[in-house]
Amino acid sequence: MKKKKILWLYLFLFAALADMAFILEHKNNLRLFSKPLIILGLGLYFYQITKPISSTLLAKSVLAALIFSWLGDILLLWEDFFMYGIGAFLLAQICYIIGFKVAQKAPESIMNVNFVKTFIINLPIYFIAAFVFYMINPNLGVLKIPVIVYIIAIVSMVTTARERYGKCNSASFWQVFIGASLFFISDGLIALDKFYQPIPDADLMIMGTYAIAQLMIVMGVRSYILQPTLK
Repeated sequence: MKKKKILWLYLFLFAALADMAFILEHKNNLRLFSKPLIILGLGLYFYQITKPISSTLLAKSVLAALIFSWLGDILLLWEDFFMYGIGAFLLAQICYIIGFKVAQKAPESIMNVNFVKTFIINLPIYFIAAFVFYMINPNLGVLKIPVIVYIIAIVSMVTTARERYGKCNSASFWQVFIGASLFFISDGLIALDKFYQPIPDADLMIMGTYAIAQLMIVMGVRSYILQPTLK
């Protein structure tokens, strides 16, 4: 049974490498086959390993995030569906935020949160997001409000991942946080390439950081499921 589960990870790895090879060879038509298989393989792997807890909010929220990511990947293959793709990823971010909140010990009461300390710790994330928005803002046009909403969502996902520090085992924290950060970087590259100026080899860097991001998040949640207590 374990070998069958691992096969889905091989599908993920094969699809990710094939997709990046097609990018290098400028064979975008073949990406219609490779790109959808990336998250499909990872999603099926996650579904298999979470069958015993499939009814929990953690399993449902992360699986939903992967499904919305899969839809987003497909929609972004066509320029005309860009906004629909971004909408799918917005829903994925929200689902991941829920999953990250669940995959930790009970959060502090709102009355005990040190908002000043939290703001200062998260300041580098806010600064990078604000800088990217500053660079792309002149070219957003009617997309300004949707982009702002998306930036808030992706920033919230990264900060929620960071806030898990000390509230779960260290392997789960670092895997999820690194994954969320790479997701943030991938989306930043998309924004700069599309709305600021073309970046050399942007598609390759975007897909590379994105694939690793999704894998790290899934592995981080897996680590929490296997060993939820602190170490």
